[in-house]
Amino acid sequence: MSVFRFLVLLFALGPLLGRAQTPNLPRPAAPGAPVAGQRPAPGTPPAKGSPIKLLTSGQLVGGIFNGVKIRKLITNVSFQQDDVFLYCDSAYQYIDNNQVEAFSNVRVVQSDTMTITGDHGFYDGAKRTARMTGNVVMRDTRMTLTAPSLEYDMNRKTAYYTETGHLTDPQNTLDSQEGFYDRNSKVFLFKRNVHLVTPDSELNNDTLRYNTVTKIAYFNGPTRIKGKQGNLYAEGGNYNTITRVSDFKKNAKIDTPNYLLGGDNLVYDELKLYGVAKGHVSLTSKKDNLVLRGDAGKYWRALGRTKLYGGRPVVRNIGSQKDTLYMAADTLISIEARPGQTTTRTVLYAYPKVQIFRGNLQGICDSLTYDRQDSIIYLNQDPVLWQAKNQLTADSMEIRSKRGKVDEMRLYANAFAVSQDTLLNFNQTKGRNMISYFRDNKIRRVDVLGNAESIFYALDGDTATTGMNRVLSANMRLLFLDSKLNKITVLSNPEAKFIPPHELKPDDERLKNFRWRAKERPTRRQVLGKQFDDRPKKPKAVKKKTKAVPKKSPKAKPAPKKIPAKSAKPVANATTLPAKPVPTPVAPKTPAARR
Repeated sequence: MSVFRFLVLLFALGPLLGRAQTPNLPRPAAPGAPVAGQRPAPGTPPAKGSPIKLLTSGQLVGGIFNGVKIRKLITNVSFQQDDVFLYCDSAYQYIDNNQVEAFSNVRVVQSDTMTITGDHGFYDGAKRTARMTGNVVMRDTRMTLTAPSLEYDMNRKTAYYTETGHLTDPQNTLDSQEGFYDRNSKVFLFKRNVHLVTPDSELNNDTLRYNTVTKIAYFNGPTRIKGKQGNLYAEGGNYNTITRVSDFKKNAKIDTPNYLLGGDNLVYDELKLYGVAKGHVSLTSKKDNLVLRGDAGKYWRALGRTKLYGGRPVVRNIGSQKDTLYMAADTLISIEARPGQTTTRTVLYAYPKVQIFRGNLQGICDSLTYDRQDSIIYLNQDPVLWQAKNQLTADSMEIRSKRGKVDEMRLYANAFAVSQDTLLNFNQTKGRNMISYFRDNKIRRVDVLGNAESIFYALDGDTATTGMNRVLSANMRLLFLDSKLNKITVLSNPEAKFIPPHELKPDDERLKNFRWRAKERPTRRQVLGKQFDDRPKKPKAVKKKTKAVPKKSPKAKPAPKKIPAKSAKPVANATTLPAKPVPTPVAPKTPAARR
């Protein structure tokens, strides 16, 4: 056989020999890839984009398979399209559609700044998109992303995955079920079961944007950050993983072992341990069930100090949940005793224009200090306390509690107690100092210490005043029954006189510096304010339609009989002066009753 005939025969058998030596490659399965033996649909537009160039291949077998032009490439395969390079162990190249399906050790590189590796890949040169599956790893200059599968757009420089992805950068790691990455803005969008881990904290939520340049995470929906110094919660905002500054929106909270601080907006610096809260701010002390609420607040965790201001901040639940004490002032400052410190006490300061409300106890003053360790409240600068129908005033006061209930009240300097009986008379007691004792939050005894002076009225059957007792003594004791004056005991050196009604003069009925300040007594609504009133709203009553009934003319009631006042005997040098308890008033005090 001549050499020429041998070459012709070898040329004719070459494709068959090459096909027999080519290993069985997986059939193309990526979306959009033409299948061997399947013709393109009629009217299919030709592929766009620059052609994919074959750079290297250990072996090439080409031909028309079922009407589709395919190249089968084996060993050390590489392609190029503009700034994109594709490397793999073997591949199918679809010439007409400008597409490549790559197998084993697939690697896509764009501009030497982004690399994607995987077990299998499909590259569309017309769309300039790549879909990678199996142990996918994407790297750029700032982060590494791993996922079971990944789609990447070379034109937009965006990546997307729909299965569990794991992102790492020099400082943080992040996991999520879905993710989208824009290499232009260096921003990731993560969804579903997002878990961000930093050197000092962990973040969990369902939607998160993360900037790989600024290292700031933006989130929507319920988000929890667990840190060494405490936990943070919010439903919107951002978190800087470098500066560790959080800007939380919507129901934001800082949860520490001792306190829970919350607000509509909360900015917290973990390095400086400093936070600023605005809008419906609340501070809850877990140890003593103390709740502070206001419109704005500042928190210095290193100092154990919290300041609330704006919108008349309110303190709630001092002592007991069953008998809640509410307190309001323009500014509230809470100081927490730090671990290992012996000089700092747990104290609450309130100023100015302090108001107190608790059941049948109300009060006002200009400034207040609450020692939460000893359960003592100090009232300063013109304090006034009201208990039932009793009014207490002094230069300064103390309220001492035990087991969540008021136990004592101490009045220092210019102490003055006033109570009103059923006939609207004012029983008055004054002295240098006073100590009031309580049982079940009801006043039961008052000790007057130094320069004691008292005025109290004697009644007959709760219908008429029989006279007035005026007593002077160094010390005296007032006993109460159901918060009403029942008995006065003179302890030393008494001077007493009884004045009958017809001899009473206006000057006799008032001790020096008497002031009845009932109009200043705060209500619950005044203390809480409209925005902080936590009482459940009563349902509106539904009016039932009723038939009109003709009104009957009212019968005239008989006029009440007048009861003449009995003559009263004066009390002199008495050590115990009775004052009968008086129930519901029958008639107001009139001039006729004094005659």
